[in-house]
Amino acid sequence: MNVVHFVVPDGIDDPDRPSGGNVYDRRVSGELAALGWSVHEHAVPGSWPTPAPADRAALGDVVSGIPYDAMVLVDGLVASNAPEALVPETRRLRLVILVHMPLADDPSEDGVAEAGAREGAVLSAAAAVVTSSVWTRRRLLDRHELRPDRVHVAEPGVDPADKAPGTATGGELLSVAAVTPNKGHDVLLTALATIGDLPWRCACVGSLNRDPGFVDRLHKQARKDGVSDRVRFTGPLTGAALDTAYTAADVLVLASRRESYGMVVTEALAHGLPVVASAIGGLPEALGRDPEGGTPGLLVAREDPTALADALRAWLSDADLRQRMRHSAEQRRAGLCGWSSTAERISRVLAEVA
Repeated sequence: MNVVHFVVPDGIDDPDRPSGGNVYDRRVSGELAALGWSVHEHAVPGSWPTPAPADRAALGDVVSGIPYDAMVLVDGLVASNAPEALVPETRRLRLVILVHMPLADDPSEDGVAEAGAREGAVLSAAAAVVTSSVWTRRRLLDRHELRPDRVHVAEPGVDPADKAPGTATGGELLSVAAVTPNKGHDVLLTALATIGDLPWRCACVGSLNRDPGFVDRLHKQARKDGVSDRVRFTGPLTGAALDTAYTAADVLVLASRRESYGMVVTEALAHGLPVVASAIGGLPEALGRDPEGGTPGLLVAREDPTALADALRAWLSDADLRQRMRHSAEQRRAGLCGWSSTAERISRVLAEVA
């Protein structure tokens, strides 16, 4: 049996802090096992991707304990800022780095140039790199001197889901994202404040404890703009509760400032929901096109509440537009790939490195 050691950030199963990267890691771990891999998981505590010296030391202890010539898959959240712990180990381990978001694009990184250099050192030393989107692959190749044949793409999968029935007016808006500045809830609230003449409600699903100060400012903004009675912050939802939120919605709205892919977009499409989102990073890739060439949503400029408001006004005011977007989303839904496809791509990379 093939063996892979999978190094992940501690807390990937924490229901209070769900994230696309955590879901990706958990599903890939399970699907690799289903493909016949013996997966040895190592959860490393620390403030990743901005670790303290003790965090890097803990990672070094974990990796140094992995047997000689072993296959090791490391989440880039842990790997990219820890060249001291990982680069020396590439002489005895077959190291593959899984990059969800390029380190220098992470808003928590203050020293962008230094972060990029540290990431480049790790990726250059690795036997292979797997990215979760075509956009991320291009970003890494543009930024670092990496061999293109060593940088691969394994896009996230999505589970089949019940189709959302939708409402006649299209007014049930849903945003699924941790409530942090990166996800642009302030932009969303500004946009919603300008379409108060239309019938809508917005449920914002996502963790509220990552940046409490930002959450407080959003509540004040909603009260000031007169939309607090129409915007609901639910906190994080997972499993059946999250499925219920999707099936109760008409459209997913994502005002992100940065996204390497946007798994919530394909989750929405799996429910047949159209999407209104920022045209940044990997979001256009996740949205995609239907077999007829149509787009199951609307893409707007980053950090542009006027453009977002215009898109939402068009969605709410134009029944024909809603019908076209719903039709496109339903067609796109039929062509989505599952997590087994993601794991198969990663398995092939691991086999090539073996």
